Amino acid sequence: MEFKHQSVLLDETIEYLNIKPDGIYVDGTLGGGGHAYEVCRRLGSCGHFIGIDQDAAAIEAAGRRLEPFKDRIDIVRSNYADIKKVLSDLGIEKVDGIVLDLGVSSYQLDNAARGFTYREDVPLDMRMDQRQSKTARDIVNDYSEMELFHMIRDYGEDKFAKNIAKHIIMERKKQPIETTGQLIQIIDHAIPAKVRAKSGHPAKKTFQAIRIELNHELEVLNDTLDTMIDLLNENGRICIITFHSLEDRIVKTIYKRNENPCICPPSFPVCTCGRKSKGKVITRKPVVPTTEEIENNKRAKSSKLRVFERHV
Repeated sequence: MEFKHQSVLLDETIEYLNIKPDGIYVDGTLGGGGHAYEVCRRLGSCGHFIGIDQDAAAIEAAGRRLEPFKDRIDIVRSNYADIKKVLSDLGIEKVDGIVLDLGVSSYQLDNAARGFTYREDVPLDMRMDQRQSKTARDIVNDYSEMELFHMIRDYGEDKFAKNIAKHIIMERKKQPIETTGQLIQIIDHAIPAKVRAKSGHPAKKTFQAIRIELNHELEVLNDTLDTMIDLLNENGRICIITFHSLEDRIVKTIYKRNENPCICPPSFPVCTCGRKSKGKVITRKPVVPTTEEIENNKRAKSSKLRVFERHV
C-alpha cells in the first residue's frame, strides 16, 4: 500500500516557521514528507534539513518525495525523543526550526494490516515502530482492569471507561482478544445503545487510548519538549500540531513555563529564583484549520497549531 498522508495546517506551519534559506530545520514526525517538502523547497544550498520518523514506510515514502533535495537532507529512522542524539550524531548543536505533526498518518489508519483501524476486523497491532515487540493485543490481554480503566479514562477521555474495562476482562476470561473486530464488539456491549446512536464510532476513544499508551505518545512529548526548545537558535521556532486535548494541554503548559519560568511568590518585589525565560509564545490562541481545509480533509478537524520562539 502506498504511503499517503495529507499534511494538516501546512501553509500556516510553513509561514510560522520563518524559514531562512541557510537555516537548519528538523521535522520530528516526518510522515510522508508533506511539511518537509515545503521546508526543503525554501532552503538554499547552505540550508540543511533533518527528517526523523520511527515508521519504516514513512521513511521510504519521504525519501522518495524529498529526492530532489537529497544533497541537503538527512533522514533518520528514530523517535523524536532521541532528537538531541540524532543531531549530535550529525554534528549539529542547534537548529533554526522544529516541526512536529502529532497526528497518526492516513497511511497508518487506512492500512488495515497496521491494526489501527476500527473499521475492519484485523489483528490488534497499533505499533508506530514495528521494531518494538509489544502490541495493542498485549495491552488488551495483559493489563489489569484498573490499568485498562485508567488508560481509557485518561487517554481516551471516555466516560464509559469503567464499563469498557470490565467488559474486556469478562470477555478475555473466555478467550484471548486477538482482533480489532472482537474488541469493537466488546466496546459496543459496554456502551448504551442510545449513546452509540448519537455519537461517533463507539470504539474511537478506546482505540485512541490504546494507541497513545502503546506508543508512549504523551510521555515522549512531555519529556522531550523542553529539550527541543533548548536546541533552538536565537529566534528559532518550534511548531507543534496536536489532534486532541491531552497533547494540546502539554504543549500549552510547557510553552507557558518556558516563557515565564519564575516560581517566586507574586508578593515578591523582585525575582529571586533565578529562572530565566527561554523565549515567547507566538500563538496566544492555537491556530486552527479553515472551514475549507476541514471540508477537503475531515481528519484536520481537531488539529491545533502552537508556536514558540526561542530567545537566548
